[in-house]
Amino acid sequence: MILGSEVVTYVYEGICPYSGELLRLPRTLQVEAIAQNLMQEIKRSYPDNAEGKMYGVLLAESSTGERLVLKAFSGLLNGKSDLEGWVSPIAGREKVAIEESITLSKLATIKQELIELSEIPERLQYKSLSQEYESQFQALSDRHQVSKQERHAKRSQLLASLTGKELEIALKKLDRESQQEKIVRRDFKCDRDQVLLPLKEIITLADSKMQILKQQRRELSRTLQAQLHNTYVLTNFAGETRSLRELITEGAMPTGMGDCCAPKLLHYAATHNLTPIAMAEFWWGNPSLDGYKIQGEFYGACVERCQPLMGFLLSGRRSPPAPLKKGGEELFLFFRKEDNQVSLFKGDLGGSLPIIYEDEHLIAIAKPPELLSIPGRYLDTQDSVLSRLRQSFGADVHIYPVHRLDRQTSGILLFARDLESLRSLSEQFQKRETHKIYEALLSGKIEREQGIIDLPLWGNPENRPYQQVDLPRGKPSVTEFRLLGQVENYSRIEFIPLTGRTHQLRVHSADPQGLGIPILGDRLYGCLAATDRLHLHARELTFSHPRSQECIHLQIPVPF
Repeated sequence: MILGSEVVTYVYEGICPYSGELLRLPRTLQVEAIAQNLMQEIKRSYPDNAEGKMYGVLLAESSTGERLVLKAFSGLLNGKSDLEGWVSPIAGREKVAIEESITLSKLATIKQELIELSEIPERLQYKSLSQEYESQFQALSDRHQVSKQERHAKRSQLLASLTGKELEIALKKLDRESQQEKIVRRDFKCDRDQVLLPLKEIITLADSKMQILKQQRRELSRTLQAQLHNTYVLTNFAGETRSLRELITEGAMPTGMGDCCAPKLLHYAATHNLTPIAMAEFWWGNPSLDGYKIQGEFYGACVERCQPLMGFLLSGRRSPPAPLKKGGEELFLFFRKEDNQVSLFKGDLGGSLPIIYEDEHLIAIAKPPELLSIPGRYLDTQDSVLSRLRQSFGADVHIYPVHRLDRQTSGILLFARDLESLRSLSEQFQKRETHKIYEALLSGKIEREQGIIDLPLWGNPENRPYQQVDLPRGKPSVTEFRLLGQVENYSRIEFIPLTGRTHQLRVHSADPQGLGIPILGDRLYGCLAATDRLHLHARELTFSHPRSQECIHLQIPVPF
C-alpha cells in the first residue's frame, strides 16, 4: 500500500487547562523523513560528539503559507545552549546565568569528590581480602566439621568399650579437641577483624562523606531548578505566557524541565506566529543510562518533563491540515520490529495506544499508566483500553479482555478477537501456564538479592480496593523477586507473580512481612514520595498462541 506523507505514526497530546479539550499534534511519515535527514546532518557536523540526547524537528507553516522546518536539541549541545541554526532555548535561563554557572561549578567539584571517594583503594583491598578470608574460614570450618563427625563416632565407640576413670579421661580429651578448634576459629576471626575493620572504618567514613555530598548535590540542584522554573516563561498559541512554576503547581519538577525539544519547538513556533503541522523527536548518540533509548529511534513526549506541558503549549493552535484519509477514517502507521513488517490500522486507537502484536485471533497493547483496562461502572470511568479499541475498530469487531492491569500500572495487555481464543487464553492464565515478568522501582533500598514472597492476601469489603496480608482469610499469593540494581535510595526489582491476586505485587512489596518497601508512587500502600506515576510495569508476557500453539513472547521497554 502506498502511504501519503500525512500518515500518522504517533500523536503528541495534552488536555487544554482552560477548556478541558484534548489537543493533538501528529508525528507523520513526512516529518520522520525530515528527522532522518537531521540525523545525517548531526553525524556530519558533530562526528566526535557521542553524548546521547533527544533531538526534535517541527514542520510548521507561516502566516503566508510557507512551510518551515525548525530543529532543537535537549539541554546542551557541545556545552552550549544556543547554536546558530537551532531553536533558541526558552527565555529565562539568562536571568540566573551567574547563579547557574556557580552552581554547576560546585556540582562538578562534588561529582569529582564522589568519584574519588568511590574509588579509594581500601574498597578494592577490603573486597579482595574479605573474599580471601571467607574462603579460608570456609575451608577451616569444613575441616572442623569433619573432625566433629569423627569425634562423635569415637565418642560412641568409647561409651560402648570403656567405663569409669578410663572413659572419663578419653571423653575429656575429645572435649579439649573441640575447645581447641573453637579457639582456632576465634583467633582466625580476631586476626581477620584486625585487618578488615580498619579498612571498613575508612570505607564507612568515605560512604558518610558521600552521603553528605549527595545531599549537598540534591540541595544545590533543587535550588537551581527552583530558580530556573520561576524564570522559564512559556508561550502558547493563544499568546498566553506562564512560568514553569505556574504550570506545575503540585509535586516536584524533574531536572531539565523546559530544556526538552518539544517545549522549545512549540514555544518558538508560538512566539513567531507559526502553525505546527507535525513534530518528531529522536535519540542520537550513546544509549541512555537506562538503556531504553537508542540511536536513531523515534520517541514520544517524555512522561515527566514534556507531557505535563503539552496541554498548555498546544492551546490556541490553529488546526493543522487534515491527515490522509481513506473511506473517511484516519490512517495510523505502527512498525512491528519482530517481523520487520509495517502494519496499517484504522483510527488513532483512542489516544495512540501502541499495538505490539496483532493477528486475526488476538491483539496486545502497550497500556499507559492511569488508564483503565476495561470500563468502570460509572460515567467518569468509561475511558479504558477496551473502550478505545472498540471505538477504534468499530462496534462490529469483537474484542475481549483476557486479563487486566491496575489503572496505575503500565505494560502489556492482551485481548482476544474471538470467543475460542478467549477461552484458550483465559484457561492458560487460570492454570498459570503463562509467564509474566514485571519491573518496578521501590522507594527505598532492600538488602535481599532474590527470593520468594508467600503471603496470602485478603480484600476487606469495607475498604476496597485495599488488599492486606491475612493468614486465616487470605488467598494464596506467591511472588518471585530479583534485585536488578540500586540507584541512590531506590531499588529496581524484577517481579514474577506465580499467582494473580489484586494488587499482589504492590502488597508483597510494601508489607513488612514481604520486602517492607512500597513501590515508588504507590500512595495507597504507603509511598509518600512526590512522583507522577506508579513505577510498576508489565514488561514481558509469554503464552501459547490459542490456535497455532506457537510460543509467543512479548517484551516492551520499561518507561522509567
